[in-house]
Order: sequence, then C-alpha cells, then structure tokens
Amino acid sequence: MTDTKHPSGAPWRNFYGRFKGKTLRPSQKDYLDTDLDALSPGPVSWEDNPERTKLDTTALFEGRPLWLEIGFGGGEHLVHQALQNPGVGIIGCEPFINGVAMLLGKIREAGVKNLRVFPGDARDMFDVLPSGSVEKAFLLYPDPWPKKRHHRRRFVTPEHLDPLFDCLAPGAEFRVATDIPDYVRQTLIEVPKAGFEWRAEGPADWRAPWADWISTRYEQKALREGRTPHYMTFRKPA
Repeated sequence: MTDTKHPSGAPWRNFYGRFKGKTLRPSQKDYLDTDLDALSPGPVSWEDNPERTKLDTTALFEGRPLWLEIGFGGGEHLVHQALQNPGVGIIGCEPFINGVAMLLGKIREAGVKNLRVFPGDARDMFDVLPSGSVEKAFLLYPDPWPKKRHHRRRFVTPEHLDPLFDCLAPGAEFRVATDIPDYVRQTLIEVPKAGFEWRAEGPADWRAPWADWISTRYEQKALREGRTPHYMTFRKPA
C-alpha cells in the first residue's frame, strides 16, 4: 500500500514480527539507555527524517565500504564480521528490541567501533540509503513464516528485494541463509526476479557455509532439530 496513514507522512507498512519479547534485564536496559543513541547511523525513522533525506554513508564510516545486515537476531554474526573486517563499516537493522539489547552487550564486550545499529524495519533504512552505497548485504535465518498464506510476509518479496537491489552497488554480494526448504525455493525464484545473479556452480556452493561464517544460535537450533542449512550467494550484476 502506498497511501499515507501517519501524521509523519509515512506510508502504511504492515509489520508482522515482534518488537519486544520477555522483560529486559537491568544490564540490557542500560545498554539501550547508554549505548544505542551513540551507535545510530543517523536519522532513519519517519519521525526523525520525514523528508527521507539520504544518509551520508561516506562520512558515517570515513569512506570505508558499507555492509548491511538485515535482521541480525542476537548479533553474533554482526559482531564477528565487524571484528574480522575492521576496514569496513556495517549497519545492522533489527526491530526486535531484545535482540538489539543483546547486540549492544556484545558490542560493548568486543569493543568494536565499525558498527551502527538501527532498531527498526529495514524498509525504513532502504528509504534513506543512497543508491549503490552498500557493497555486501546479509539475510540470515529470516522469519520463515511457514504457513502458505503468510509467505507474502517473507523478506524475499518485491517489497523488500527491489529497494535492496537499488541500495546495493554494482557487483555487490547478497548472502541468504535459511534452514527452511520452502524458503529456499521462494528465494531462488524471487531474488533472481529482482535482478540478482545466483552464484552457485555446484551443490557445495549452497551446502557449505561461507569461509568467514560463524554459526548463530538460530542455526544451532536448526541443527538440533534436524533441519539442513542452505547458504545462497547472489550478486548484483556489474
């Protein structure tokens, strides 16, 4: 839907996930109160940026390449990538505030300086990222929405993929990991339709994790329950 419904002028966007779970621990509340504002990538929400002015991503990370993680869960992978790649800047988007609090604790413990955190819907981030500004993006174990009538809620739909494609630089890599076979099927249909190229040349390219991969708690749960992870690599054509 494109009709504006909010006083800010924001388009109506249905959000079907959770914003908050169990009660936060005092330490997690402290992370949110003390650290979150300093890690903001800039004005992203409609309330803070109703004109949808683009972020100055070059200034944000002092000219370093920009990466993006969409739905970082508890933040294990995000912090791992930041530690392994100090020469890049990474923005993580996550609307689930408990996950945001977990990430902030990991950032404080690890002492990483090349991360920024947006506690909201990735679609709002897409609005304000300049075209062609992101050189790598991650979508790792997204909400599977297993019921067929809910498949339109999945990330791998044009509502999300089209603006993501615009934000990515030519030649940029887009990684998707999931343990849900039907999500794999939908990904392999919808992501190429959005303009991406699938980089697999053989079964090992989707069965084996990436060389710089760190297994997350979501993947460990999938393995315990007998599900098989798939690791799909796409590329925006150069």
